[in-house]
Amino acid sequence: MGKVYLVGAGPGDIDLITVKGLKCIEKADVILYDRLINKDLLDYAKEDVELIYCGKLPNYHTLKQETINRFLVKHALKGKVVTRLKGGDPFVYGRGGEEAEALANHGIPFEIVPGITSGIAASAYAGIPVTHRELSSTFAFVTGHRKEGEEEELRWESLAKGIDTLAIYMGVKNLPYICSMLRKYGKKKDTPVALIHWGTTQTQQTVTGTLESITEEVEKARIQNPSMIVVGEVVNLRSKLSWFEKLSEEKQKPSIAVSAL
Repeated sequence: MGKVYLVGAGPGDIDLITVKGLKCIEKADVILYDRLINKDLLDYAKEDVELIYCGKLPNYHTLKQETINRFLVKHALKGKVVTRLKGGDPFVYGRGGEEAEALANHGIPFEIVPGITSGIAASAYAGIPVTHRELSSTFAFVTGHRKEGEEEELRWESLAKGIDTLAIYMGVKNLPYICSMLRKYGKKKDTPVALIHWGTTQTQQTVTGTLESITEEVEKARIQNPSMIVVGEVVNLRSKLSWFEKLSEEKQKPSIAVSAL
């Protein structure tokens, strides 16, 4: 009997992987990895490791979830050490719970290795703290894949009225709907919103606006997934706390050689 490690690879910056997560990569016989992980992490694997790509695009899955589950079980039953490398955290919109259930159902030993999720990491790299003593005492992770209906109406009402900061995953396509629902249930139209594209990577791009203007700003900037949406007054702190993009700009400036007199 082998063992499976469900590992959160973090949000994109290779340095944000945990020490334990890196050790799981190094000792794996088989690695099943997702589209959004930093591919440089695979350089730490053994030379003879078997790599299986499990990437998903919106409306297109390279491997269905059921197939991924079967692969995890199959290789573990062969006595292999299997690392399932997932973007962000395995249990935050990563379907890690489903994969752990499949392993438990077959009596296969496994460990969960948490990772830094983009809801807090992308926000931090954009200079936006999700909590702040004066601005935000509550925050929530929300999936942007929402369907219309009475139950969803109640959920949006709770989010709009009861939560200070929202970190919304996979919501670019539904951004107009999201903004309309939040406004419908009480969020002011001038509530600040940020959209962070490829957060924590060198191609990070952040667009800001309000619930009234952000859809137009995003269309103007042609922002697509993967992107995090952050809604709340804390977004206003970005102008003061933005550090990562400024750091990237400094690195890109040409150096000036000064000769000694």
